[in-house]
Amino acid sequence: MKMEYQYEVGDVVRLKKQHPCGSAEWEILRVGADFRLKCMGCGHQIMIARKLVEKNTKDLRKKA
Repeated sequence: MKMEYQYEVGDVVRLKKQHPCGSAEWEILRVGADFRLKCMGCGHQIMIARKLVEKNTKDLRKKA
């Protein structure tokens, strides 16, 4: 059974694979067909396809 997450700007998503800096958590900066994610460890920003984010999401923490 696959979880259906509601992605929103400001949420923190945990992905299956970790970033080379060691962090597996990313803050969502932009939502759409592509996501802009910021690494919570080193601050590096990436653009990644929605399909990849949905496939690789382990956990989603809503913004406080």
